[in-house]
Amino acid sequence: MLAPLLQTLDKNIPFEEALFLSREIFQQTDQLRKQFDPVSEPHVNNFLVNIGLKEKGLCYEWSDPLYLYFRRKSYRYFSFHLLVANRGKYFQEHNVLAVTSKKDDIPNAVIIDPWREPGTVYFSKVKDDKKYVWEHRFERGCQKGK
Repeated sequence: MLAPLLQTLDKNIPFEEALFLSREIFQQTDQLRKQFDPVSEPHVNNFLVNIGLKEKGLCYEWSDPLYLYFRRKSYRYFSFHLLVANRGKYFQEHNVLAVTSKKDDIPNAVIIDPWREPGTVYFSKVKDDKKYVWEHRFERGCQKGK
């Protein structure tokens, strides 16, 4: 179901490219899931990371590697971005990967959020995600390859 949603970003996007990107998103998320071994509730997982019982699994630890992976790829129709909600609010800040068409911008993006349902890819259009108010995150350190 992700591929058809990605295809709605631009009427010129071939289904094959949307399908290929969709598969890569699921494959990369699966690799992170195996690495992080998340618990079923994301806030519990965060607590375990913050007290040192788990090594990784915070939202940015999902979004940053996905962003770094996909920005190195050469997709003809897609661009990749980081979004943030509740910036600076310690227990509420949330980060995700966003996919746009190369002709469009964040308001029409598709969010890719493997943290919300740990290890499962939650996706929706930015405008349809009623849980968060997203803004473009331009300055995140990983954007420089860190």
